Amino acid sequence: MLQTLDSGLFRFINQRLSNPIFDGVMPFLSGNPYFLPALVLLGMLLLWKGGARGRLCVLMLALILALGDSFVTNTIKHAIGRERPFLVFPEAHCLVGKGGSGSMPSSHAANWFAATFVAFIYYRRSFWFMLPMALLVGFSRIYNGVHYPSDVLAGAILGAGYAAAFLWLFNSVWQAAGRKWFPLWWENMPSLFAPPAPSLPEQSQDELAPEELAVSGSALGTSRLLRQASPAPSLPRVRGIAPAGFQAPHVTPDSHWLRLGWALIAVLLLARLIYIGSGTIQLQEDEAYQWLWSKHLALSYYSKPPLIAYTQFLGTALWGDTAFGVRFFSPIITAILSILVLRFFAREVNARAGFFLLLIITATPLAALGAVLMTVDPLSVLFWTAAMLTGWRAVQEDGKTRDWFWVGLWMGLGFLSKYTELLQWLCWAVFFVLWPPARKQLRRPAPYLALLVNLLCSFPVLLWNYQHQWATVSHVAGDAGAGTTWTPTLRFLGEFVGAEFGLLNPIFFAAMVWAAVAMWRRGRHNPRLVYFFSMGAPLFLVFLLHALRSRNYPNWIAPSVLPLLALMVVYWDTQLRLGAARVKTWLTAGLVLGFAMVLVAHNTDVIGRLTGHYLPVRFDPVHRVREWSETARVVGQARQELLNEGKPVFIIADHYGLVGQISFYLPEAKADVRKNSLVYYRTSLTPENQFYFWPGYLSRKGENAIFVRELNRAEPQPAPPPPQLVSEFESVTDMGVRNVLYHGQFLLRPLQFFACRGLK
Repeated sequence: MLQTLDSGLFRFINQRLSNPIFDGVMPFLSGNPYFLPALVLLGMLLLWKGGARGRLCVLMLALILALGDSFVTNTIKHAIGRERPFLVFPEAHCLVGKGGSGSMPSSHAANWFAATFVAFIYYRRSFWFMLPMALLVGFSRIYNGVHYPSDVLAGAILGAGYAAAFLWLFNSVWQAAGRKWFPLWWENMPSLFAPPAPSLPEQSQDELAPEELAVSGSALGTSRLLRQASPAPSLPRVRGIAPAGFQAPHVTPDSHWLRLGWALIAVLLLARLIYIGSGTIQLQEDEAYQWLWSKHLALSYYSKPPLIAYTQFLGTALWGDTAFGVRFFSPIITAILSILVLRFFAREVNARAGFFLLLIITATPLAALGAVLMTVDPLSVLFWTAAMLTGWRAVQEDGKTRDWFWVGLWMGLGFLSKYTELLQWLCWAVFFVLWPPARKQLRRPAPYLALLVNLLCSFPVLLWNYQHQWATVSHVAGDAGAGTTWTPTLRFLGEFVGAEFGLLNPIFFAAMVWAAVAMWRRGRHNPRLVYFFSMGAPLFLVFLLHALRSRNYPNWIAPSVLPLLALMVVYWDTQLRLGAARVKTWLTAGLVLGFAMVLVAHNTDVIGRLTGHYLPVRFDPVHRVREWSETARVVGQARQELLNEGKPVFIIADHYGLVGQISFYLPEAKADVRKNSLVYYRTSLTPENQFYFWPGYLSRKGENAIFVRELNRAEPQPAPPPPQLVSEFESVTDMGVRNVLYHGQFLLRPLQFFACRGLK
């Protein structure tokens, strides 16, 4: 009876109430292109002008909506599995995109009613706007034909319910932990529901006069001197809020920021582990390719050093051959890196600057994506940064020989992660040129010990290359354009700068450039600014110059990102102490924009839910990590057709990434990938990738094969099979093109198949 009532009410709203005005208004209410920019602008306004109440409101909305949508609503959707009404009633008027998720409950309704509840807690008058909007959005979901009335009702109750539950949970945690770990802040705000009223900040006793910020240029300046020159500013105090009788322990604001940094690292680690285990995205091509390396451990590999293979081997040994196992160490590496950075800044600058540097890194898309993808970059960035932080201690006047030993070891491990690490020696050279007091280190044996340790770490790579005709040297030299005439061109420069402008967060990118220029013009007396500049800018400039002759991948500059962000934060910290209030504005804008970009980059489906329209493939930054399991299914289906002829069938692909993805996501290929491969790269006369050095398929005489290639998505024109392939089989026949779709509507991967019969 309830189902009948539900269906009848749906038909009444969806069909009987249909009219031209609603046909235009209701899809706009369900999702429109203006909603996300408006949401970002509103968040920035609240963070900028809303004081503690505005910041708390934005934080609670972000946390509750993310947790509620990802873990509550979607879990219930999958558990119930109710079909959308447009699938049940063919006559239903569907005015928006046909989502593939379940119908019960409505995510739109849950999100809007959760947001309404949170906004009401902090801004009572918002109720008069938010509740009507929530009701209209819920009604629009029924009118547009994508939800039953019961879906919307359940979503509304669920959203308001989990908003109340999460608010109570967060407040309980704050009241229990805040009193113990953050007593000074807890004294001002013992409840998250009662933020302190705005007040004029008191003059901090720790503020420095401008002349006190000067650092002597006659010597390098020890970390002890720098600590004295960079105390943490006191926080403004608002009395009379804490319960009567509360006595804050004798602690400093700096210790609060340090503890907050530890808490941030722990929360981000947990969130990233949950994310990589959720299956939201699938493996990247390089991840799958290097997963195959982990099944064939060696001293080195054709295009990369060996450490990535050993890291993936350990991760999959712990968690199995799953995406979680492949990526497990990426969040772990990021957490270790964050700990190193926070401790360094707490010791050498101040804990508040260290905490905000962690936030800035998290709001930088390139760094944030590197925290969940397990390629060579997380390892490279970790060891580059470890060498940089240890090196700062080594170049002090009281630096020890053991510090230089660790510098050499970290740089050696960096070389075993990625060959870009060699350019850190260029960074050291730049630092010695820019900071004359450091040159006395070159008269000591310690830096040469670091060089020796670095060279010893390179032995496995050199030995492997010696055994394989220096294949890596030829490959890297070819990528660098060695032996070819350098003809400058602007063709790739704009592409490179544009990519880095977006991936490094537009505001932070501009601020890094500004800080670098300011250091060069006015800050060369400050050793920290010079040091961070030297450890990041030379690498970035090398690839900027390389872009004048050929294309760069955006991630090639990854090790330079953290030093340049640290340069920016140290410069901002100095400017803030000199009274530059605009720093807070730029920081707030960068964090809001960055977190919005990072959220979208982790799951672009958010755009579809907010606007009602999914991003086209060419604009979707995560399309490269989607639908690989479906791709493998299509390949397996083509193989099964040939298997029906009665002969064994293996698979040949024309790209190393496609070989890796099919091997990982096709169950029969994954089952015995170490000993009896089912998927191969096409044969080649010269090394093109690691498959050249492994046993190929030529020993499978008489068997059949499926050859698959991915066509250009923009112009998917079929092409003839490779001549080498034709010569290897008795016959090669075209099986046509089969498409892998994205969100069920966009062409993602056109795959061309050939049936290869009778391997000669």
